[in-house]
Amino acid sequence: MRIISGTAHRTLAERIAAELEIDLADVRVTAFPDGETFVKINENIRGEDVFIVQPTCPPTNHNIMELLIMVDAARRASAERITAVIPFFGYARQDRKDQPRVPITAKLVANLLTSAGVDRVLTMDLHAPQIQGFFDIPVDHLYAKPALIGYIRRRVEDTESLTVVSPDVGGVKLARAYADAIGSDLAIVAKHRVSATKVEAMNVIGEVEGRDVMLVDDMTETAGTLCAAAEILSKHGAKRIFAGVSHAVLGDMGRERIRNSAIEEVITTDSVPQASGEKVHVCSIANLMAEAIRRIAGGQSVTSLFDV
Repeated sequence: MRIISGTAHRTLAERIAAELEIDLADVRVTAFPDGETFVKINENIRGEDVFIVQPTCPPTNHNIMELLIMVDAARRASAERITAVIPFFGYARQDRKDQPRVPITAKLVANLLTSAGVDRVLTMDLHAPQIQGFFDIPVDHLYAKPALIGYIRRRVEDTESLTVVSPDVGGVKLARAYADAIGSDLAIVAKHRVSATKVEAMNVIGEVEGRDVMLVDDMTETAGTLCAAAEILSKHGAKRIFAGVSHAVLGDMGRERIRNSAIEEVITTDSVPQASGEKVHVCSIANLMAEAIRRIAGGQSVTSLFDV
């Protein structure tokens, strides 16, 4: 097999290659003065099983276009099979028409990847799991749950006194999966979104007084939902407040909010390079991705990787 890295998150690609005990393929990704991307694969990949590691995180449009160009280069170099390894799938929130005359961009990105020549997609914690159905090619959908739960078990000695909290009604299914895996209770924070960057939390459904809590969400950017939920949980008597987030696509606003919030620690993965900051602990998914790649290349099942 060959592992190719784009410029979106080379550090993660290097960690995956190290887990697989192979070197990254020699690929040059540069830009012309006018901003156009140029890709050249400097080694023979004819007949090889190629895995291209490229989360489509900010700058999203640039990283998607770079991925498409790398796929085209690999296809024209006669790669046997091309798997797009996309730990974080951008545009996943645009998965339906919730207003008149708006696009379903997640479907458009799926079409672009397929048309470019991708044979298979490996991703993790899609914002909307039904996006798997947007592809007419196989999609292996992994979960960050094993990595995050492993860490929270080390941080909280008595997990029976831990309550898993969904920061909104839409995340109840994800929070329930965490609660069942840990063996803890479930609570919900009812919220009202005022704008793209502002959220007002309203009430708590469930028992959190005198208990450690773990907020669970698939992604955060501005941390508005998490911090608003943490504030109301604190008012309802929660002791220590943790947050488990699959994708922390944090900017300056998000980092500042987390720093000033009631959250003791945000536990996340290295699916994107933006996952950093004060109170942020990063669990690597390199071993999870590497094992999935190893099994895909060997024609083995990846189902067991979904277990905690």
